[in-house]
Amino acid sequence: MPENGLQLSEITLDNTLSSFDNRDVDSRKVDIIYGIDDTPPWYLCLFMALQHYLTMIGAIVSIPFILTPALCMAEDDPARSYIISTMLFVTGIVTFVQTTVGCRLPLVQGGTISFLVPTLAILNLPQWKCPSNEILSEMSPENRTELWQVRMRELSGAIAVSATFQIIVGFGGIIGYILKFITPLTIVPTVSLVGLSLFENAADAASTHWGISAGTFILLTLFSQLMSNVKVPIIHYKKGNGIRIIWFELFKLFPVLLTIIVMWIICTILTVTDALPVSHPARSDSKINIIEQSPWFRLPYPGEWGVPTVSLSGVLGMLAGVLACTVESISYYPTTSRMCGAPPPPVHAINRGIGIEGLGTMLAGLWGSGNGTNTFGENVGTIGVTKVGSRRVIQWACALMILQGIVSKFAAIFIIIPEPIVGGIFCVMFGMICAFGLSALQYVDLNSARNLYILGFSMFFPLVLCKWMAKNPDVIHTGSDLLDSVLTVLLSTTILVGGLCGCFLDNIIPGTDAERGLEAWAKQMALSTPKDEQEKFNHESNIFDFPIGMDLIRRWSWTSYLPFSPTYKPKPFCPYQSKQS
Repeated sequence: MPENGLQLSEITLDNTLSSFDNRDVDSRKVDIIYGIDDTPPWYLCLFMALQHYLTMIGAIVSIPFILTPALCMAEDDPARSYIISTMLFVTGIVTFVQTTVGCRLPLVQGGTISFLVPTLAILNLPQWKCPSNEILSEMSPENRTELWQVRMRELSGAIAVSATFQIIVGFGGIIGYILKFITPLTIVPTVSLVGLSLFENAADAASTHWGISAGTFILLTLFSQLMSNVKVPIIHYKKGNGIRIIWFELFKLFPVLLTIIVMWIICTILTVTDALPVSHPARSDSKINIIEQSPWFRLPYPGEWGVPTVSLSGVLGMLAGVLACTVESISYYPTTSRMCGAPPPPVHAINRGIGIEGLGTMLAGLWGSGNGTNTFGENVGTIGVTKVGSRRVIQWACALMILQGIVSKFAAIFIIIPEPIVGGIFCVMFGMICAFGLSALQYVDLNSARNLYILGFSMFFPLVLCKWMAKNPDVIHTGSDLLDSVLTVLLSTTILVGGLCGCFLDNIIPGTDAERGLEAWAKQMALSTPKDEQEKFNHESNIFDFPIGMDLIRRWSWTSYLPFSPTYKPKPFCPYQSKQS
């Protein structure tokens, strides 16, 4: 049994061995317990689905803590939990579509931090800035509700329209052409600046009580890094074998959840003993009324906050988030496929995956979640840890997401997490996003003065420009209010400025393919199967086909021209082909 296999692998071992008895097992199955097409027993599916759900819930919950203050929403407004419910509901729907007819990889599609950067840039425009606290305190509940809903409608329209770009490049099969210009030195500033741009939001939340925030990220470091291999005993009963002790790697799978629980208990003790003043953000009862005011059941629906509005500045600003998500998701496809012991995903699956992600972002906008959808890297990591790559498990997780999206009181529980705990989580989470972007530097030559120049400028200049734009939002005067708004949003979006700088400089400044990292990146992103491995993948050629209707599709010759059809026959997909090869 692999040391880092599924924590309940003693339970699943018998099922795993029996499921493999009647089929060919190649070398790729050694480190995988359940592959993409495998169906574990329903009770194991439920447990494994809960693992994926708990893995992504932390990232989902973190988004409204940044979004709702920018929307001018009151801290005790129960609608905060409604936004979480809507996000979870849409996440469940889009993930099910993606795993069933999209790329068909076991990927979770949900809200992403990448959309928060352009969102904050849009809401920083003069017409969307929140009124002063004095004005807010004098507003009626109805006017206060309309205050944040009109902003949500602006975001919803911008997200939904900008997602059409992702739909077109996905279903239109033009991903390969775009990726020819998106190099590692484009990815680094684009993704890294997502985390760096949000440091002020992390500081605002953490500074409400630095002691609790420090305890949060210290515990998170302890659980996730120092105790990841520590196993705890649990009692397990199996018919025929009786009661026995199995060892469960608790800290490896649930470090965030454990950290929140421990620190929440500490905040509760400080609240009960009155060590914290009344209404302090660290008190566990500061927002308890949200649970009381939230209904038990609520079905999210499109246009819940009103008909979305559309502005050119909002759409172009959100396009930066769409581009960042597109590049990030594509990088996960071959990685996830390898983890699941499957062949590299063919071009039609990549095209469908990006198209479905764009469709999911459009739905998230129309439903009023205030965010888009993207592949969750955390859940990709969970597959690597648990060695469970079954798409059926993810589909069970979809049911849990949709269920929680309907039960509002359960979503409200996450809103009342004390603010300094959230701030401590932000300090780690945003840092990890930054580090993920920087990890693309492994492909480039860091001894090259050319690369260092591009990297330094594309990382530093966007922070300088966007910080200045935030302090001077009225500085642009072109004579057109529309053009002023468009330029202000674009120049205030760090990931867009950084990505454009890196892309432009890397494509015009001379450099060899090896120096620019294109040769190493091409091997990472190669989505075609080597000839010497083709034979062992032949029996699994239907992994990425549609679950139904394939006989009919194969009879229609015209489907071979559709970039998203399983019968599509393009050239091998490798966007960074080396000039020397």
